Amino acid sequence: MAAPNLKAETISLMDMRASMEAEMDAIIESLCGPSGPGLSGNLVDSEGFPRTDIDLSAVRSQRRRLAELQNDYKDITGQIEKNLQVLHSLNKVTPLPPLSSDQTSYGNLPQGSPMIEDPVLRVPFAIIDEIADDSPSAEDGLQLGDEIVKFGNVQMGDELQARLLAEAQSNHGNPIHMEIVRQGVLMHATVTPRAWRGRGLLGCHFRLL
Repeated sequence: MAAPNLKAETISLMDMRASMEAEMDAIIESLCGPSGPGLSGNLVDSEGFPRTDIDLSAVRSQRRRLAELQNDYKDITGQIEKNLQVLHSLNKVTPLPPLSSDQTSYGNLPQGSPMIEDPVLRVPFAIIDEIADDSPSAEDGLQLGDEIVKFGNVQMGDELQARLLAEAQSNHGNPIHMEIVRQGVLMHATVTPRAWRGRGLLGCHFRLL
């Protein structure tokens, strides 16, 4: 049967993607650390000379590797999406196990709890590649590298940036339920858009995949 083989291939691709996520997270953490230049910060000083406070060769290498990983990540995610479409069209995806009585309400799950899902049923559409300290996102438990599967009513589709912005603005002061993938595990989270000392209502950046 083609479906079981396709499902095994999809899970293998998701494992590869998780390894890539871990490597990207490590690079992002290094570049965005207290003494790092960031993902796109200048490598020259105010006078136009190469900066002496960082290892320029290492930074260039990390940025180049991150770009390679991001391209490969996009390709793998695209293949996963194609596989999922076939699996769903064949109706061969393993059904979810029934929830127990204390799990029937989405809101009863604790923040950051793993969700009972088949691992190939959900595909992230964005990743948190920047998050500010003391921001609503950080205070509500979101982390750098979290992949966004669902943000309120927003899932995969067109005009994602505009829809994400509208979702945050329309829920100012109200919690937004999210589905995220963290270290390969699908889980739920909530974030409440609100004013804080920084820009925006969330204090993080979603990079579309």
